[in-house]
Amino acid sequence: MTIEVSIGQEFRNDTRRNKSLPPDVIKRLTRLNPVKSTLSLVETVGIIALCFTLSVYFWTPWIIIPCLFIIATRQQACFVLAHDAAHYRLFKTRWVNDLFGRLIASPVGISMCNYRVVHRLHHNHLYGKQDPDIPLHGGYPRGKVYLIKKLLKDLTGGTALKTFSYFFGAPAQNKDHINTDLAKNRPLDDTSPALRKAADRDRWGVLVFHILAIGIAYFSGYLLEYLILWILPLLTLLQPILRFRAICEHGAVSSLDNPMQASRTNTGPAWIRFLLFPHSVNYHIEHHLYPSIPHYNLAQCHRELMKHGLLDEAEVKDIRDTARLVSGSRVTAWQH
Repeated sequence: MTIEVSIGQEFRNDTRRNKSLPPDVIKRLTRLNPVKSTLSLVETVGIIALCFTLSVYFWTPWIIIPCLFIIATRQQACFVLAHDAAHYRLFKTRWVNDLFGRLIASPVGISMCNYRVVHRLHHNHLYGKQDPDIPLHGGYPRGKVYLIKKLLKDLTGGTALKTFSYFFGAPAQNKDHINTDLAKNRPLDDTSPALRKAADRDRWGVLVFHILAIGIAYFSGYLLEYLILWILPLLTLLQPILRFRAICEHGAVSSLDNPMQASRTNTGPAWIRFLLFPHSVNYHIEHHLYPSIPHYNLAQCHRELMKHGLLDEAEVKDIRDTARLVSGSRVTAWQH
């Protein structure tokens, strides 16, 4: 049984471009590999488990503090894998894909099925009136002070509720940008009844998971460790990471109409990509052009696009130049 996607469930390729990759290349890149998906899941969960083990065993600030930061980056990795599941890109069989998508999403407070509902609009209406992500990344650059204030508010947990509301199917509404009609075009209005029903059920599943997790931690005697090592970074450290990555992907772009310039692919050292862009999520132009390509083939997609000369005018930048751009500083060079 393979994934079948009907009207009201699909993620559309961004076709606002003159040229595309050859069909045989696209077919090869969109082929799912369950082994690679499983390895990505094991890697993410394994690093989290290692950080927990080290922290609980030694229970010293010298171990706990760096582990908290690493856990936050791997919580984002869970977001990225849940994102792949929302695109039906983890496993070929639909129920297996959704099962593992929900399992990796629930611990980080994501209702994967609700996220699928909202995220479809981001892809299918990028920078349009129904794009629910504009309140997060629209309007940049707004200057260093504005960006720092936003990130500090995230770091103190001031925006965590908004973040999880988004992943529960209630995106924020933009009051000062181009998304003012979102209230008239709620996400569920563009959603099949099957996805709507699954989203309603999944909300309860996430809530039940966290109630059980707290209960298990309490009765096992590890409540303090659970709150410090998991809930604390989830509400604080993770929040600015999510915001900054989203801004790097879509903030301060050079065009809202050209798919090669309405998204951004960020390059940089391996350690930055590991911490900020897990599972190749930095290849964001490629993802919007071909949302059916799984995360482990996005780097190859990038190379194919370059080989065919399709990224010559695209928003492909070194992450350091992107940071300067979105904070209002001058960009020194394009990085292809």
